[in-house]
Order: sequence, then structure tokens, then C-alpha cells
Amino acid sequence: MHETRFVIPPAQPAILAIDGTQLVFPVRRIWCVGRNYLEHVREMGQDERAPPFFFAKPADAIVAHDSVVAYPPQTADFQHEVELVVALKLGGRDIPVAAAARCIFGYAVGIDLTRRDLQLEARNLGRPWEAGKSFDDSAACGPLTRAETAGAMARGAITLRVNGRLRQSGDLGQMIWSVSEIISKLSELVSLAPGDVIMTGTPAGIGPLSPGDTVTCDIAGLNQLRITIAPAA
Repeated sequence: MHETRFVIPPAQPAILAIDGTQLVFPVRRIWCVGRNYLEHVREMGQDERAPPFFFAKPADAIVAHDSVVAYPPQTADFQHEVELVVALKLGGRDIPVAAAARCIFGYAVGIDLTRRDLQLEARNLGRPWEAGKSFDDSAACGPLTRAETAGAMARGAITLRVNGRLRQSGDLGQMIWSVSEIISKLSELVSLAPGDVIMTGTPAGIGPLSPGDTVTCDIAGLNQLRITIAPAA
């Protein structure tokens, strides 16, 4: 009999679907970029001159396309943030901007789901953001499109609709930091590795979600992402 040292069954790995194949992408870590679209910086009342910064979500926060997401507890302000997601096939430390694109496996549409009231309370008190950002099912992500198919993803419309009504609308070209610059800067802080996923920031138009809402997100050239917030019990 095969012996194991695990005292409890290990968790199943978080995965992302890959467009056009039955293969899946294993998620190692999820990194998120704050303040990467100027209009979103303004709507949050932050300093336009401050650089973007990074925070993390657990890998098992991943939610797949067409999932039903429960309205999270302990919040009265559950909000959406549509984002371009980048999945890495290579990593390293201090990756030059010019070499960063070689690390990319593919791209997807994502939503950084946020308990905004808890996030702002933590920010105002100088506390960590985990309660507002890193909870269960807080990282919705559609199927990955391989980088060789998607191209550079430096331009393209990015939108989010709630129940068919447009809430967020922007262009990837409005990002303050490009994808390659994000990868390079993050690699100065941590050792990146295959399986790391980066959510690259959101355009303006963030807003509240309610039980029963259907959220539909699109980025030009990528697979659509759709989730439903579970109806009230």
C-alpha cells in the first residue's frame, strides 16, 4: 500500500480552463495590482501620482465561468472590478521588462470581487486588506486564451455589465503600467513561478452587486466571463 505523510487529504489544486482544450492550468498564486487605471484612481479618491501596488488572493478564491457566487458575509457593499488576467508559464526574480512577455502562458477576463466596506475600513485604519479582498470565491476568471493566439493585449475594449446594463468600460491601453512592466516590477518583490496569476487592475465604474445579479465581462479577443450572484435565501 502506498504510504503518505499527509495527516489530512491535501486540497485539490486550483485550476483555470484553457480555451480549445481539455487541459487545465494549475494556479499557484494570485497577485493583484491596485491603482492601474487613472480614472479608477480618481474615483477612489487616491493620489494620481502614486504608483500601483500589489496585494494577493488565495489560489482557491478562483471562480470559473458560469459559476454561481454566494453573496459574502459581513458586508453591505459587495462590488465588482473587471480586470485582465495574466497567467505565467515561466518565472524568476528581477525579470527585465523586455523579457517579461516570454513568461506569459495566456490571458483571461477576471473579476476582483471586493467587500468594499471592509476594504475601506481596513485602509483607513492602516490594517491589511485580506478581509475586503481575499475571501472565498473572490477571484472570478474565464477560460485562458494562449498568448500566441491573443497577441500582446496592449489595447482592446474591457467592459462589465450587470443584468445587461453597462457599468465599466475602458481600454487596456489606459493601464498606467503595461503587463510587461507589472511582471517586471512584481518580480523585484517576489520570485515568480509557473502557475502564478496576475490580475492587472480595473477601469473606472466599480459598483455594488446584489443577490440575483448576472455579471458579464468582456475583453476584446478573449473568452467572455459570466457569473451570477446567488439569489437571496
